[in-house]
Amino acid sequence: MLKVAHLQKSFNHKVVLEDASFDVQLGQVIHISGENGSGKSTIFKIIAKIIKPDAGQVQMTEDSVIGALIENPGFLEFESGLTNLKFLAQLNKRYDENKVKQLMTDFGLNPNSNRSVAKYSLGMRQKLGIIQAIMEEQNIILLDEPTRGLDQESLAHFVQLVNQLRSDNKLVVIASHDFQAGLKYDFKYRLKDGVLRSED
Repeated sequence: MLKVAHLQKSFNHKVVLEDASFDVQLGQVIHISGENGSGKSTIFKIIAKIIKPDAGQVQMTEDSVIGALIENPGFLEFESGLTNLKFLAQLNKRYDENKVKQLMTDFGLNPNSNRSVAKYSLGMRQKLGIIQAIMEEQNIILLDEPTRGLDQESLAHFVQLVNQLRSDNKLVVIASHDFQAGLKYDFKYRLKDGVLRSED
């Protein structure tokens, strides 16, 4: 369960969030749309406890484990993709190398390549970001513009992956400009002028 109640946030006296609320459950896929700078990433950062809201609160069950791809993910630029994922997995101690290698292969990334992330394309970095958000069995998954730079084959795999996460009783919250074909959303929200409204 994830309950977001009346979040407010300002930066340098500019209101980014005026009122953002939603109440969702595991096994659901949620979509939040909005223009660049509308505050989608800010909501995610508050849920992930990267920043604090000025007002409002976020509630979730004690067994919640958050995985997040927010804005431009940070990596060890001169290390390989697999090395990066190993490093990131040390935070929660749930690293399964066979699973991670399979995820990389499914997304068209060679887990045995020594190619540094600095030489990755935008789409390759996005794939790596998606993998790190799900590789440790996280059950609340926040994906900020996850399909940016993905080719058609990877888009198809992304849809398959999200549908599998739903079947595995994971909660997936996707923030993007547009709806992704092939995905069924349980709730759709639009963030405009700092206010989050249901589109249903």
